[in-house]
Amino acid sequence: MKIIVIGTRGIPNFQGGVETHCEELYPRIVKLDHQVCLVRRKCYVPEGDNLTHYKGVQLKDIVTIRSLTTETVLHTFLAVLWARFKGADLIHIHAVGPALFIPLARCLGMKVVFTHHGPDYNRAKWGPFAKAILRLGERLGATFANEIIVISDVIKDLLRDKYGRTNTNLIFNGVSPAIYSTRTDYIEKLGLKPRKYVFTLGRFVEEKGFDYLMEAFSQLNQSEYSLVVAGDADHEKPYSKHLKKLARLHNVILPGFVKGEELVQLFTHARLFVLPSFHEGLPISLLEAMSFKLPVLVSDIPANKQVALPDNTYFVYILLL
Repeated sequence: MKIIVIGTRGIPNFQGGVETHCEELYPRIVKLDHQVCLVRRKCYVPEGDNLTHYKGVQLKDIVTIRSLTTETVLHTFLAVLWARFKGADLIHIHAVGPALFIPLARCLGMKVVFTHHGPDYNRAKWGPFAKAILRLGERLGATFANEIIVISDVIKDLLRDKYGRTNTNLIFNGVSPAIYSTRTDYIEKLGLKPRKYVFTLGRFVEEKGFDYLMEAFSQLNQSEYSLVVAGDADHEKPYSKHLKKLARLHNVILPGFVKGEELVQLFTHARLFVLPSFHEGLPISLLEAMSFKLPVLVSDIPANKQVALPDNTYFVYILLL
């Protein structure tokens, strides 16, 4: 079967939960004797990355405009047309934004699997018009996709209650077993010592709650432990600039986007993993931390509660306005 994947920025080593999900999933599907081609957004492909394959997965770079509001729409439209030209047996579309074009794909005669990773219209970065478009994408995906994959019971219930779609396929996110690092050269380069830092990672967007974490950590009034927040913003906005300014003010370590051995060292030697998000689908970063057997402290949003953790690992935001 020829499968073309649309809706992700790309693989390998791209920032994002969907990207990590795809990087793990499709090499496994290739091993089942299927032909898989993943369409990447060319504006995110690092300079010098001329990959055409990754672990058996074909890679196709298609241009788009790097813009918060238009890049997904333009890229998905071009990718669907390209998939039809290449004679795809099936396209696999990720997330509610790209789901806008599922009716087009069906009209062009292709079968569609849609993975719903979470109600992205709840993210703080979107304005009213963008939220409406994302809700429309969710509705079109729920209505026209041949098959739907949901990554949590929360999303399964959402599609049942809002759209009457009862035949979704629940497949939880997962991670590969942890491979610990015996090295400490990278964390030492950051000025860190094993078990002497609190760790988190993700995109620098409002719903991750990293600003609240930095403020709370600074109020501990201690010098024994450091706070490390890995990641960066896809689009530099006032919030991400504020976050970096806050990090400088409170001596928070920002190593940027990390993968591979560097990320493994950060997970291996951390004392605690914290996830202060307001919105998640089913957070892969939390699953990764658990695979490294780290103690975790997470917000009590429904997505985080999908992971069966002891009650004392969840916290509630109390915002004094």
